[in-house]
Amino acid sequence: MSKNVLILPGDGIGPEIVEQAKRVLTLVNDQYSLGLEFTEALVGGAAIDADGVPLPEATLEAAKKADAILLGAVGGPKWDTIPDFQIRPEKGLLGIRSSLGLFGNLRPAILYPQLAHASSLKPEIVSGLDILIVRELTGGIYFGQPRGVRVKEGGVREGYNTYVYDENEIRRIGRVAFEAARQRDKKLCSVDKANVLEVTVLWREIMEELAKEYPDVELSHMYVDNAAMQLVRAPKQFDVMVTGNMFGDILSDAAAMLTGSIGMLPSASLDVNGKGMYEPCHGSAPDIAGQGKANPLATILSVAMMLRYSLDEGDTADKIEAAVSQVLDQNLRTVDIMSDGMTAVTTAQMGDAVVAALKG
Repeated sequence: MSKNVLILPGDGIGPEIVEQAKRVLTLVNDQYSLGLEFTEALVGGAAIDADGVPLPEATLEAAKKADAILLGAVGGPKWDTIPDFQIRPEKGLLGIRSSLGLFGNLRPAILYPQLAHASSLKPEIVSGLDILIVRELTGGIYFGQPRGVRVKEGGVREGYNTYVYDENEIRRIGRVAFEAARQRDKKLCSVDKANVLEVTVLWREIMEELAKEYPDVELSHMYVDNAAMQLVRAPKQFDVMVTGNMFGDILSDAAAMLTGSIGMLPSASLDVNGKGMYEPCHGSAPDIAGQGKANPLATILSVAMMLRYSLDEGDTADKIEAAVSQVLDQNLRTVDIMSDGMTAVTTAQMGDAVVAALKG
């Protein structure tokens, strides 16, 4: 039985990096007879230009029918001045996450040994780094109501957002994190701001309740400001981190730089059944779009995550990850991970190298 993969190239460098990831996915589909079928659709700024909205109904319907989704990136300054905040590229991404219930965001921060020199920190601080950040993705302040901008007495404008989680949302993402920790080093750090935010007081209480069901997993708690500091001071103390939508957004980008480049980090956003949307952690980088400078490896590694988590093809995922490591062993580098003695390659050339490694 065939499985459908929806491909959403998006904006900026999205089409370039997705093109290389699709080459890899097409190759392994043929090599290992995976039975995958591909469709493409518009989202984000590209959809606004074509249809006037960031998430056309046709794209949403295709996403609902797909077994897995591969996304490039959305957004760019071209659309930043649109006065209607609901007509922004990012609303397309948020709309898919919300409509499909993609609540569980997995963001691995793994330092390839070949890239230890590219990290912002000393090699002895980051060598061997392997962190998984589990971010709640469909609740919290990004989705809470009420929200908006209003005019107070005296004509003063005031922006407001609501940070809200119920216990079921917290318990759901907590289970994802505990299960992930159980498969790793059995250490889970829950990140909150329970000293000032009531919503995260509840968050911490629910995590403690869940911990009783996972006696083999060591649960700890950390305030988000301290967690940010500890990621820079001693990142290898962490195994799995779990946190809410906004904190996870910030911490995962900080963790990305520990690995040498955000251009190396994939992510998965999963529903309760394991269906997911897969995308690189970086943005659309419009300043380098069309120049062949973008690093496609995070998107290619997102394909590996897709195969592992949504398509039940873990062995094929392993082969893609091994091919990426082999290419790094060949000292091939895009500009974001470039250093002395390495060979500079374009986006397409990096894709060529991964395809060649997979072909053997």
